[in-house]
Amino acid sequence: MLCVFDVNETLLDLAGLDDLFGSVAGHPDARREWFALMIHNALALTAAGAYRPFGEIAAACLPPIAERYGRTATADDQRELGLRMRRLPAHPDVPDALRRLREAGHRVVTLTNSVGDVAEDQLRNSGLRELVDAVYSADRAGRLKPAPEPYRLVLEDQGVAPSDAVLIAAHGWDITGAHHAGLRTAFVSRDGGTPLPADAAPTISGPDLGTVATHLIAQG
Repeated sequence: MLCVFDVNETLLDLAGLDDLFGSVAGHPDARREWFALMIHNALALTAAGAYRPFGEIAAACLPPIAERYGRTATADDQRELGLRMRRLPAHPDVPDALRRLREAGHRVVTLTNSVGDVAEDQLRNSGLRELVDAVYSADRAGRLKPAPEPYRLVLEDQGVAPSDAVLIAAHGWDITGAHHAGLRTAFVSRDGGTPLPADAAPTISGPDLGTVATHLIAQG
């Protein structure tokens, strides 16, 4: 089985940005609002048939969030956000889950909306790169997930049929995109997240990556 992992929030902990948002916006909860706004923008652009690099979307969404809190985000703050995104820590359950999947004979790759060099830095800096066979960016497809092109890019490059691949993510929109591209899906309910209720349920669900890995290994 080809295990295709989302990166931000699924493997890496965005709580590593909380101190930055505490400084820029005055409250660490602003980080969740920023991420939601960023995803909303990415989904809208993708649905409209447009493409903009994910890092540019992330930077563009920082000033309006700071403004909500009566603050001003500077260009230096935007650059710092980009640097911090490259240094996010892995969730504690991630390394062991990846090792177990590889030991069970599964291939492990990542697919992220972040551009390629950012994705490589994220995995190296979090200590996960040696546990991943290949790193894919939606940037190569010129379309952001959940458009079908990024998922198809991975399948074609790996020479795998959709039914022989599973997308593992902590985002309902990513699960939906992979499902409609023909992949199996596994949802990790980090921070109480849920799949999209208007679409088919994931093939597998679990509260953490360890549980999801156990299910995947059991299915062979």
